[in-house]
Amino acid sequence: MIDRMHFAAVAALLAAISFPVGAADPGHTQAGIASYYHDSLHGNKTASGQVYDKRKMSAAHKTLPLGSEVRVTELDSGKSIVVRVNDRGPFIKGRVIDLSRRAAQELGIIKKGITRVKVEVLSVPVGRGA
Repeated sequence: MIDRMHFAAVAALLAAISFPVGAADPGHTQAGIASYYHDSLHGNKTASGQVYDKRKMSAAHKTLPLGSEVRVTELDSGKSIVVRVNDRGPFIKGRVIDLSRRAAQELGIIKKGITRVKVEVLSVPVGRGA
């Protein structure tokens, strides 16, 4: 059985290997469903090695380089937030990003749980080419 730390490392490696050319370029957009982390994950380590803090603005994405900054726009309201990707996921079909609790609150989706969003890449870490 694989533990959470090893799973995150394998997921990050697979994402790095399969990352589509150009998809991490600033301006690239992706549409799909956003969800947010359950409170029980508060305090767990993320794929980046940081500890997940539900009170901070962060997110999980399957393939964007860790440290990427993205704008998430809720399509029904047009409201946007900016978060930094520090974890991998979500691993549910159709979902493109998992938000921290604070990010979900700022976006106004706590009651909905999930919502349709557009994710726009604003920046990627220096030294990471697409």
